[in-house]
Amino acid sequence: MTKLVAVLKGDGAVKGTVVFTDDGAATKVEGTIEGLAPGKHGFHIHEFGDNTNGCISAGPHFNPAGKTHGAPEDEERHVGDLGNVEAGADGIAKFTITDNLIQVSGVNSIVGRSVVIHADIDDLGKGGHELSKTTGNAGGRLACGVIGVANAPVIARL
Repeated sequence: MTKLVAVLKGDGAVKGTVVFTDDGAATKVEGTIEGLAPGKHGFHIHEFGDNTNGCISAGPHFNPAGKTHGAPEDEERHVGDLGNVEAGADGIAKFTITDNLIQVSGVNSIVGRSVVIHADIDDLGKGGHELSKTTGNAGGRLACGVIGVANAPVIARL
């Protein structure tokens, strides 16, 4: 069983932790994100593990097959399309997602990519907005974090 982790942070109060566990059949995504407005928020894996210029450096959704944006259960979707997570009245989203498309290893591995939580609801490619088929019209990027191997040793450069 392989575990990956991403620690999310942004310019504001939004922060959280997301753990990816591959059991050989599917990938379980478990997380807690706090500081959100109550309601649904788009949740995606983005192409780059680069947050040097904030979450905008993470690039577009991870989409190695060149498909259009969709819901996690759709056949036509980006690999990085994980739908929405929902924050309660306390601003905290606790979630568990099981996904059969994202991979923790292999040619389309999510290691070294970014997880992003968005300001608005993801319309899952069905909203009719000009951004629906690329981003789900999910709004700004509130927080992000690079996906890395959990409990990996740290190597210092001198």
